Amino acid sequence: MATTQVVRSEWTKIRSVASTVWTLSLVVVVTVALGMLISALSKNEFDSMGAQQRAEFDPTFISFAGMSLGQLAMIVFGVLVVSNEYSTGMIRTSLAAVPQRGSFLFSKIAVASGLALLVGLVTSFAAFFLGQAMLGEHRAEIGDPGVLRAVVGGGLYMALIAMFSMGVAAMLRSPMLSLGILMPFFFLISSILGNVDATKKVGRFLPDQAGSKIMQVVTPIDDDTPYGPWGGLGIMGLWVLAALIGGYVLLKKRDA
Repeated sequence: MATTQVVRSEWTKIRSVASTVWTLSLVVVVTVALGMLISALSKNEFDSMGAQQRAEFDPTFISFAGMSLGQLAMIVFGVLVVSNEYSTGMIRTSLAAVPQRGSFLFSKIAVASGLALLVGLVTSFAAFFLGQAMLGEHRAEIGDPGVLRAVVGGGLYMALIAMFSMGVAAMLRSPMLSLGILMPFFFLISSILGNVDATKKVGRFLPDQAGSKIMQVVTPIDDDTPYGPWGGLGIMGLWVLAALIGGYVLLKKRDA
């Protein structure tokens, strides 16, 4: 089967499964709604902030507060895109139609990643503009230094989260096992490692903590992170690459 046919087939699979459509819708709704709420609360608390808090006030990053919850839906999307075929048994039919396993996997990832990037960018821009509207006089403008980079970076971050989840799902094959590992990893392990003094230097190199650096415009005064916004996104990219390579290697070695 030609590459264009494989890509078209993967697009048909994704848009015909209701769960993937709903999870992407949740990415937008949850991220934007929570970002607006946190932005409104931050506006009300601004006058009571101390001097250091005001100096570190980052209106752009505040509007992305919902990303932490919105990425939950993006993780589910990435896992379902890959593991649905295993749970339904359709993987045998897919591999019979596309014997080149590399073409099969990377066509699926390319289509899903493109869709995740589109949704991520729409979500990021919507969260920014609506969040800034909630902040009122404390808002940032899209033309301010570093702001456009942060907004575009938010979309890239969400797409990379989805790709990482796809790679993990390709390795584990089971949706329950994949989510059972990814959810604690991002929402428990990463938070603990990043907030405990003894493990902070390790936690900052985890994919979500490194990648989220791209969405920061104002650097905290006591921040000693050894990389910048693009460096953090690059570290996240290495995690994604490792996950995708692992998924490809195991797909080549194992039976369907």
